Amino acid sequence: MSATLRGALLLLAVTWPAASLAQEGVHQHETPLAPAMPESPASERVRQHETPLSAATSERLAQQGGHQHAQPPTPTTSESHEHADHAPPETTPPHEHAEHESDGPTQSELEHVPPDPPSTGLNKMSYRQMVEAMAMDDRAGFGKALFDQFEWRDTQEGDGLAWDAQAYYGGDYNKAWLKTEGERQAGTTEEARMELLWDRIFSRWWSAQAGVRHDFGTGPSRDWLAVGVQGLAPYFFEVEATAYFGEAGRTAARFKAEYELLFSQRLMLQPEIELNLYGKDDPRKGVMSGLSDAEIGLRLRYEIRREIAPYVGIAWVRRFGRTADLVRAAGEDPSDFQAVAGVRFWF
Repeated sequence: MSATLRGALLLLAVTWPAASLAQEGVHQHETPLAPAMPESPASERVRQHETPLSAATSERLAQQGGHQHAQPPTPTTSESHEHADHAPPETTPPHEHAEHESDGPTQSELEHVPPDPPSTGLNKMSYRQMVEAMAMDDRAGFGKALFDQFEWRDTQEGDGLAWDAQAYYGGDYNKAWLKTEGERQAGTTEEARMELLWDRIFSRWWSAQAGVRHDFGTGPSRDWLAVGVQGLAPYFFEVEATAYFGEAGRTAARFKAEYELLFSQRLMLQPEIELNLYGKDDPRKGVMSGLSDAEIGLRLRYEIRREIAPYVGIAWVRRFGRTADLVRAAGEDPSDFQAVAGVRFWF
């Protein structure tokens, strides 16, 4: 045997026991694997119907600590990708939206350009200077004269002339008011009255009036103190109600209401009613206590201009109670229908 062969055999004899001992130590520290159990048909069916976990679920399970064992990651399939794509989008809490909306000025605020402050202040002015500068005066007086009725009447005694007029002058709250009403027959003033009143507004549509009244015509004249109200009632009825206090304990009351029914801006129908009451007999004036007389009229007028309007109509005059008895005793009818025609004008 040659020297080379002898050396190789000697090297193999030295290294073989050491390699065997190292391989035997590794096998001693390994845990033997349990034999694989065959899978039952039921387990196979459950496994086929299980929904694979998404990637996010697998990651959360992997991060859970404690005594739980880590689960192996589920392979990512096309179905898991589809479930991840259909996951509901994350929403921002409402308070984050509010904080976002309140941050910074709005577009309109950015575009707004405030005007420059006034360079000079308003000089102090007297009332008269202010009136001249603004061309209006709240304290200025104004007036008006109105002949509401100036008419011819066909009465049972013959043709007659009647009037109902008023005029005032003053400011917005206080006025001097003059009223007159009467009738003439055959050149003689049958009955008439005149009132001078102070008018004071106490509400938007109403005013109080106080003053004196003087009656003249047939019989002795009478003087009265007058207190009343006038104004615009609901549904645009113009109303006057006045109480009178005279000499020797005499009292009286007068009520009048009228309405304007417009067929056009120029043509209108005006119904009215007037009542007179007395608290004491006064046969020399032809009136007795209680409801003395009433007059109901209906006039159709056409306004040629606002200031002038001719009209035609009818009026019914009726006496009541013991006043009617006085009229009958004089040989007259207490009820009288009259045709009227006249003109209404103001300035």
